[in-house]
Order: sequence, then structure tokens, then C-alpha cells
Amino acid sequence: MIQEFIDDLIVMAPAVLYNLYFAAASIPLGFGFAVLLALGKASPNKLINHLSRGFIYAFRGSPLFIQFFMFYSLALSLNLSLWRPLGISGFVLHPLFIGPLVLTINTAAYTAEIFYGALRAVPKGAIEAARAYGMSRSQQFRRVIWPNMIRFAWPAYTNEVVFLFHATAIVYFAVPVLSGQRELMLTAKDFVERDFNAFLHFSAAAVIFLAVSLVIFAIFGVVYQRLMRHLPSQPGLRFAPKWFR
Repeated sequence: MIQEFIDDLIVMAPAVLYNLYFAAASIPLGFGFAVLLALGKASPNKLINHLSRGFIYAFRGSPLFIQFFMFYSLALSLNLSLWRPLGISGFVLHPLFIGPLVLTINTAAYTAEIFYGALRAVPKGAIEAARAYGMSRSQQFRRVIWPNMIRFAWPAYTNEVVFLFHATAIVYFAVPVLSGQRELMLTAKDFVERDFNAFLHFSAAAVIFLAVSLVIFAIFGVVYQRLMRHLPSQPGLRFAPKWFR
């Protein structure tokens, strides 16, 4: 049993590269889009504010699985009239394009809500001090608002990145598989259909997901320590009892 589990890990490990691709392709784009959405939601302009709020609500309020179906169906319906005449139908309908596109939009909506909450948490006194110091609005954002916002948002954003990586498991369950591509969960599913040992194969897939998630937590933890380097280091756990106060 242990040897079979190890063999599964060895065979499945290359398949996680597809999951990493989907995550790596969507995280930077989703991050930038989320910043714009958060600023739009905080904007005094009613049109920009309502559009940003509506976008965030729509993609946070609908299942990711359905979003994959919606975008693929839309791209397929425009194939004859738009993509094929332009000669890009193979690219637009490809899972390696549709997957990151939908994941980018989905994570942007969730991340925007995180950034908006962090934006509202920025101390008003710091902004007023920057204004009194004579900083322009762009300087206030770059030197006061943005550093504080990203520090407040980083722990929650770390969780969102991990959730996004886990969400890559449903890409090939929602869009057609081309060129024999097999990401981690689809590979495990193929193994289960071969010998019906769901516990073994899905456990191996879970261990790989867990290992990558731990790496993500470690990387983002280092970044967070860098962001909080201006604060005194927190003391470690005290195991010795305090007999005297």
C-alpha cells in the first residue's frame, strides 16, 4: 500500500505543473485588476463605484464552475462570427487560455473585496498627516495608502492565492480537454477509473496539493515579514512559568 502510494506521487507530480500554470498565469493579472476594482469601489464617482460593486458582486456571488461554462459557451458562440475570421479560434477556445481568463476574473473579484476592506482600514490620521505635509494625491497613495493597504490585506490575500490554486482542480472538469492534457485531479480521476481505488489516488493528489500549498504559505509568509520589517519582532512562545510578577 505504501509503495503504491509513493508510485502514485511520482506519477502524478508532473501533472501539477498544469495547476501551477493556471495559478501563475492568473494571480498577477488578478492582483492588478483587483487593485483597480478596489479603487473603483472606493471612488466617489457613482458610475465607477456602481460598476465596480456590480462586477465584484456578480463574480463573488456565482459559482466558479458555472463561470467556466458561461465563458466557454460565450467564446464558442462567437467562434463563427468573430474568432474564426480573425484566425484565433484555436487560441481563444483553448483551455490554457480560457482557464486563466476565468480564474483571473474570479480571483480579481474576491481580492478586490479584500483590498477594499484594507483600504478602508488605512488610518485617516496618516492620510491627513500626508496631506498636511504637502503630498499630492499620487504621493499619498504611493507612500501612505498603498503600503498600509497591502500590509493589512496580505494575510487574507495569501489565503485567496491558496484557494485559487485549489480552484485550478476544476478547470478541466468544466472545459474540454485538448491534446491529452491532464492536470492533477484529472490524472487522479483517470487512475480511479482504471482500478476504482479512489482513496489511494485522491489521497496522493491531496498530498501534492498540500505540499504546494505549504510552499505558497512559506513564500507569502516571507513577503509578509518583509512588509512588516518596520515593526519589532514578535517574541517566541514562553514555556517557562512566571512565578513572580
